[in-house]
Parts: sequence; structure tokens; C-alpha cells
Amino acid sequence: MNLSGKSLQAVKNFFKIELEDIIVVHDDIDLPFGAVRFKKGGGHGGHNGLRSIDAHITKEYLRVRVGVGKPEHKSQVSDYVLHDFNDEEKEMLDKLIEHVAKACKALLHEELNEVRSKYSLKSVEGLEGLNV
Repeated sequence: MNLSGKSLQAVKNFFKIELEDIIVVHDDIDLPFGAVRFKKGGGHGGHNGLRSIDAHITKEYLRVRVGVGKPEHKSQVSDYVLHDFNDEEKEMLDKLIEHVAKACKALLHEELNEVRSKYSLKSVEGLEGLNV
């Protein structure tokens, strides 16, 4: 993950993929578990995978930020993002993944703001009422 920009650049160049056709789905510790946000461009926020992608293809790609929550102390971030999901989180993962996949498909033919309004979630509780 930390060097994903190199691979993404190779795929982009080989298949001649335009930057506007790239969607990066990534974890975000600044969002609660299950939150989903969309944006184009922006900083890497300390995320090494995004830092690598930014360095190789610029920052102007679409991003789907998926919240994983945050550890109590900054010193725990590495262990936190590498640990397994707990049982409650595992129960919601299939629904969350399906929701994010639908959002990515929508990004292919709808405007970013339209997708934001339809698919953004504040937390995993937002999945409860969805018919996914």
C-alpha cells in the first residue's frame, strides 16, 4: 500500500487511463467507522499510500474515503490500521463494501456532487436503513 503510486502509474500509463477515470478507495482514520466521503484532490493526511499516489500521478484523482475510526493515541496508528476488524465491524463490512461499490459505479456517469448527496454516510449507522 505504501508504494501503490508506482503500480497505479504503471497501470495508468499502460492502459492510457485518464486521471479523471481513476477512483481511489482508501481507509481514513479521521472518519468514524463506516463513514463514506467523496472528494477530488487534496492532501494525503499522513496516509503513505496516498502520498505515493500523489507523487506518481498528481493529487487530482477522485477519492472515496472510508472511515475506519481512530486509535486513542497517535502512537497507535500503525498497529490500529493493520489490526483485524472487530466482530461488530465485520458484520457491517459486506454492506459497506457493496455501498462503496455502488458509489464507485455511480461516479462513472454522475457528477461528484450528485454522488456525494446520494452515497455519503456519517457513520456505519447510515447503512442500517439502506437497501443494499
